[in-house]
Amino acid sequence: MVHNFNAGPSILPHTVFEEASQAILNFNNTGLSILEIGHRTSLFEEVLNEAVSLVKELMKLDENKEVIFLHGGASTQFFQLPMNYLSKDKKAAYMDAGVWGTKAIKEAKRFGQVDVVASSKDRNYTYIPKDYAVPHEAVYFHYTTNNTIEGTQMHSIPNLSMPLVADMSSDILSREMDFNRFAFIYAGAQKNIGAAGVNLVVIDKKFLEKSSSTVPSMMDYKQHVSNGSMLNTPPVFAIYVCLLTLRWLKKMGGVAAIEKINQQKAGLLYDTLENIPLFHLPVAKEDRSLMNAVFTMNNEELEKKFLALCKAEGMVGIKGHRSVGGFRVSMYNALSLSSVEALVALIKDFGNKYA
Repeated sequence: MVHNFNAGPSILPHTVFEEASQAILNFNNTGLSILEIGHRTSLFEEVLNEAVSLVKELMKLDENKEVIFLHGGASTQFFQLPMNYLSKDKKAAYMDAGVWGTKAIKEAKRFGQVDVVASSKDRNYTYIPKDYAVPHEAVYFHYTTNNTIEGTQMHSIPNLSMPLVADMSSDILSREMDFNRFAFIYAGAQKNIGAAGVNLVVIDKKFLEKSSSTVPSMMDYKQHVSNGSMLNTPPVFAIYVCLLTLRWLKKMGGVAAIEKINQQKAGLLYDTLENIPLFHLPVAKEDRSLMNAVFTMNNEELEKKFLALCKAEGMVGIKGHRSVGGFRVSMYNALSLSSVEALVALIKDFGNKYA
């Protein structure tokens, strides 16, 4: 058996694979493949409308929020967002709590003023900054809710007066929160809500009105909203996989139910690692991610043996990101508790053998 701990593209529910596979051969008994149906036909319009409806339902969005599906991943939003909202005389505030925040800051600086109001670079991004001030003139405050590479997560929403913008790519719909407090949310689908190639965007209508109308049409959020995610040919199959994954999540009991499972998985792994001296948890305990657990060893030879053992036991995706090293276990929504239990058993055996 393979246990998929990849950071992304990552594990999806088995039922999603089965349904998507069938749709490739024969979509809804039409005799057509989902890969060949027209995107402006009622066949796909029903897919898109249901996907949008499920996002609104699962996130408990109010009537002031628009939901669109866009091409590409979160990295596209690194520049599309400031392209719509910044200029030489406008400033945005950013938090730098990891690689993806750093990349977003770099792109935003191409379009306007950027004030990095908080950073955890001083300790290799092993914690989330807590005490910071955001200038009142900032048109928005941007942060990453979960840092996939570094293994940190924001466990509360900042209490600020300006519009909040969040990159939720690696923890979207994994836990309950008041999504209506955000002016703009974006998330690449390939962690918790679908396959790579599509990006979910939730945007407040008032914030939408403040966007620039001078950007190219394909970069203009207003154009995408007014055209219902079909300004051009959307990524049909990727959106369909999102729909199947959203259906699965609703059937599981929604966000509240999956959050309990995610807490159980992460709690089991972290508790195990804390009690085995061979392993080190570099992230501040209060900021540990429920999605991506990062840990290290001080012995390079033992590290190689542990990775080899994981490979032999079908534990896929355990090796840490090249910029951090060590190990990383990604526990997205579709990962079963049994996979974490199998890994924990392996960790305990390894710890006992080499203690």
